[in-house]
Amino acid sequence: MARYKIILAYDGTELFGSQRQAEIRTVQSVLEAALKKLDWQDQSILMAGRTDSGVHAAGQVAAFDLDWKHPPEALLRALNATLPSDVAVRSISECLSDFHPRFGALSRSYRYTIFCDPVRHPLWERYAWRIWPEPDFDRLQSSAQELLGTHDFAAFGSPPRAGGSTTRQVQHSQWRQQENWLIFDVTANAFLYHMVRRMVFVQVAVAQGKLEAGIISRALEQPQTQPMFQGLAPSQGLSLTQVSYPS
Repeated sequence: MARYKIILAYDGTELFGSQRQAEIRTVQSVLEAALKKLDWQDQSILMAGRTDSGVHAAGQVAAFDLDWKHPPEALLRALNATLPSDVAVRSISECLSDFHPRFGALSRSYRYTIFCDPVRHPLWERYAWRIWPEPDFDRLQSSAQELLGTHDFAAFGSPPRAGGSTTRQVQHSQWRQQENWLIFDVTANAFLYHMVRRMVFVQVAVAQGKLEAGIISRALEQPQTQPMFQGLAPSQGLSLTQVSYPS
């Protein structure tokens, strides 16, 4: 028996989030169904983080114990032969028996993609938020810098458990522009529920002149008891890109 660490990629369009739910197609339920065909006996796999319905991933991390008598590369092939086309194991390796993808993580990184166009484009609708008018890029970048550091982010999300801490450390927060595309990359030690999607929504609102500049800094300086901003950027623009661990 060995514990295996895998890196998962998935298209979240037809998945109702990452965590198992009764009679609903999720990343966890799909992966566990594939493992059961390989005589996996446990009750639940371990995952690094929760993604909402419609959110994608290029670097989700999961772990499970399995009595597998072949090389890890053979397990990767066996799993991918069983998994549906919208979920894939990108890499696999044996790890320590006490490795936990969530509690052992140092940071998580997400990417949010925006397509600026007045007319919808069928090829991009599944993987980006289309907006118009185009927001002011300098305002976007300024707002992103306000998010850096250790703050109480209660204005932007809810903790995984009621009464839990809403303090998080944002280590990287930056926009870049490529023609009609706006791409937001953010890294933190952990994220609150809906935190990234709410951060994107507020930054875009500021950059389009719908919210006043500096509102993010003020929200972080004044502790909140619940999310201050009610809007969310759509789920399809968001992707979990990487989970980092001690080397």
